[in-house]
Amino acid sequence: MRFASIASGSSGNCIYTGSDHTHLLIDAGISARKIDQGLRELGLSGSDVSGILITHEHTDHICGLGVLLRKYQIPVYATERTIKRILATSSLGAMPRELFCPICPDEPFEIGDLSVDPIRISHDAADPCAYRIDHEGKAAAVMTDLGEYSEYTVNRLHRLDVLLLEANHDIRMLETGPYPYYLKQRILGARGHLSNESAGHLLCEVLHDDMRHIFLGHLSKENNYPDLAYQSVNVEISLGDCPYKGSDFPITVASREKMSEIVYF
Repeated sequence: MRFASIASGSSGNCIYTGSDHTHLLIDAGISARKIDQGLRELGLSGSDVSGILITHEHTDHICGLGVLLRKYQIPVYATERTIKRILATSSLGAMPRELFCPICPDEPFEIGDLSVDPIRISHDAADPCAYRIDHEGKAAAVMTDLGEYSEYTVNRLHRLDVLLLEANHDIRMLETGPYPYYLKQRILGARGHLSNESAGHLLCEVLHDDMRHIFLGHLSKENNYPDLAYQSVNVEISLGDCPYKGSDFPITVASREKMSEIVYF
């Protein structure tokens, strides 16, 4: 398998993972042109993509979807309520309804030779989910846009090879920053976003000796810095209740503007 972030941040998200024969996108929250560019860097085109997994209907996860579907006719997988919200988003333009495939959290399904496991998350959207993708004993997951996590979350992220995990904000930057009070409360709430510190705490519960790579994603442009996210998560791992230090694992902060390195596993 291989994994790469085409873009990840509060302004737009699109992640690739796939096998030799099946290629998936998780979200399409940047322009179709940028998605095409990222796929070319992977030696692919939109016609090679077997499916698009949509986490939820917020603009930074779907804004490129309409153009992609009209151009390439790619099947889209999302929960029923998410699909209804997407089809009601006029800015996406007309999209072929037959391309939308309803899925249910906690009910794995197959796309080609990949097994996809939708994971429930706590976020202020219609019916959001994260995704875990398994193939021949290897596994990757994309876990963003969650205000809190539980033992359920930890159990669904066991024995991963690659994880892209949200490290959205620094709490102090958010609390003292220019956002209005209601927005700060939304982000800090149980249906908001994971802070750097919370991301580090969650990693302490899912790290294991054979984890190959960790990406920190969905960073806020206004309330975080890449170096701050990296250092904060590193410290939480090193000082946390787990047998590891942050330096024991490759940790990359995914960029909102350019594609990450490609991880093979």
